[in-house]
Amino acid sequence: MTAEELVAFAEGLSRVAATGGGPKALAAYLASHAGVGVLVEDARWRHIAAAGAGLPGSVRPMLPEGLERTPAPLSNGRAGYVVSIHAGDTPLGHLSVFGDQTYENIAPRLRLTAGAIAVELARDLGGSPGKRQTFWERALAGAYPDAQAARDDAAARGIALSSGYVAIALEAEGAEGSQSAALAAALRSIVGDAFRNAETEVGILDRGPTLAIFAPAAREIDYANARTAATLLPRTLAKRVPLARLSGGVGTHASFVEIARSLDEANVALAIGRRVYGGGRVAPYDDLGAYPLLLRGSDATELRAFARRTLAPLRAYDEKHQTNLQRTLELYFELGQNVKTAAEALSVHRHTVFYRLRQINELCGCKLDSSHDQLTFRMAIAIDALTS
Repeated sequence: MTAEELVAFAEGLSRVAATGGGPKALAAYLASHAGVGVLVEDARWRHIAAAGAGLPGSVRPMLPEGLERTPAPLSNGRAGYVVSIHAGDTPLGHLSVFGDQTYENIAPRLRLTAGAIAVELARDLGGSPGKRQTFWERALAGAYPDAQAARDDAAARGIALSSGYVAIALEAEGAEGSQSAALAAALRSIVGDAFRNAETEVGILDRGPTLAIFAPAAREIDYANARTAATLLPRTLAKRVPLARLSGGVGTHASFVEIARSLDEANVALAIGRRVYGGGRVAPYDDLGAYPLLLRGSDATELRAFARRTLAPLRAYDEKHQTNLQRTLELYFELGQNVKTAAEALSVHRHTVFYRLRQINELCGCKLDSSHDQLTFRMAIAIDALTS
């Protein structure tokens, strides 16, 4: 390996570990980048993690005599190498690889991975397994009475909190068996790259098939950047794992104490995105218009808030420039989307109506020839008329 390749591999291990991947994800990372099968066992020969096919139940019968911390070839003639995992002078287990890689090629990656796994296993020995995961689980369960209590507990766990977050729900598919571990490791790696923050914690939590991400977003611009980064994840993962298909949803900007609400929105956006768009994309909740209302059966307060939020850009523009964009849109729908008839009703030239419709598209980031966006505006106008 070149020095640059070695550094890149070490950085990848750090990203996997920083996002809470643990020994299983670290083993999968080594397997996918070195083209080998990987087996991790603890000091009592109990299985910890594996990645790849055709692996033995244990490496114990294959250990060479006097195994040291440097990689050694397996003693029974099977192609592969093994290295002891240590924390200081404490033996924690063994990391083994199986395949036709040469010693010179595999040794640096094997030793770096063993060191990263040693850190994870040493944390468990210290009595604090899953401290980060437990924190986020408690936060979602509403276990903290206020933000200060959460910050105190976070500090005790070595977690630096942001004042605001945005939740992202992701589900990857396209790999089976041993490849699923490699896909999970690749997903954690790109998530670490996309949402890395030098000052505050990125939360990552496994919730069944869903990977929940809590991206720091102290300001609105941070939320916008995280939202954009999330929508690019399917393309990034597909480059890393060609057969992978990633679906997801993005919640709205939330204070730390509201992250459960943001994650709920992200899960709703994930479900709607799959049903409406067929999956394979990450859908922001606030881009889905009326669909969340229809799916969840929202109450009157949510309906009014939806109408205000949808029509706000038009009202603000009309008030500032003394225009009639909202009224133009209302008449456009009311008169069967007939530009000529709408122009007559407004006493303006039809080109003026076309211009206003283009303005509406630009201000609201929508497409009035889209059935989805039409549904959103029609519902917002109807709710506004009923509740004004």
